[in-house]
Amino acid sequence: MPQIAGVAFHCNEGDASHRRPTVVLVHGAGGTALHWPPQVRRLLGYRVCAVDLPGHGRSEGVGEQSIAAYARRLIAWADGLALSKAVWVGHSMGGAIVQHLALHYPDRVLALGLVGTGARLRVNPLILEGTAQAEAFRTTVETIVKWSFAPQTDARLRQLAAQRMAETRPSVLHGDFLACDRFDVREQVSAIACPTLVLCGAEDKMTPPRYAEYLAQQIPQSRLVVIPEAGHMVMLEQPEAVAQALRGFLDDLPDVA
Repeated sequence: MPQIAGVAFHCNEGDASHRRPTVVLVHGAGGTALHWPPQVRRLLGYRVCAVDLPGHGRSEGVGEQSIAAYARRLIAWADGLALSKAVWVGHSMGGAIVQHLALHYPDRVLALGLVGTGARLRVNPLILEGTAQAEAFRTTVETIVKWSFAPQTDARLRQLAAQRMAETRPSVLHGDFLACDRFDVREQVSAIACPTLVLCGAEDKMTPPRYAEYLAQQIPQSRLVVIPEAGHMVMLEQPEAVAQALRGFLDDLPDVA
């Protein structure tokens, strides 16, 4: 994966005509680009870039402790690619980051995809405390994964998710959850003026469906999709359904001049 501004990324070739918008996928706390399954990363006809945020996956440096700081890093990355505008799709913490982009860098945002996220992301104190303590880190990761998937999810998928999150440096994961806990745009979210897809799993315990419903009620140009038999990691649990919802949303957007 190449790097620009300390952000590693994978892009498919997409539409050679460049008339369709570039889609940027932003993972959540402790995640990587691999949290987006191939069905989403390789949408036929679209140039899709899945990033590893700083300190995550194959990206250099350390993580941040605020949503605004991650947003600035992504803008620097986009500048390095001469990417003036994009459709920004974020999961959980990534959803907070792309909301910040829409509110503070609206000229860089064509549309939003908000997946398993909210206008406020208050974090359970057990997670904040556990990620800050080396002796409790692995147990806390197991708890996070348990809360992130619907009960019927394949055990192998949960095990792989736990393995990948455990590979994240504890300081980075803790910083991510601090950033989430400090995030609150409930008073500003109605100012998001671009087309927005709000998507969540019907069995999400980390960011329950009421979070998505609130976003859909507050954002004027939004559509809500609730995926059954899925939890917080909805794109891994039901990849085809998420890809179909995202493609339907993207296909309704105007071509880029």
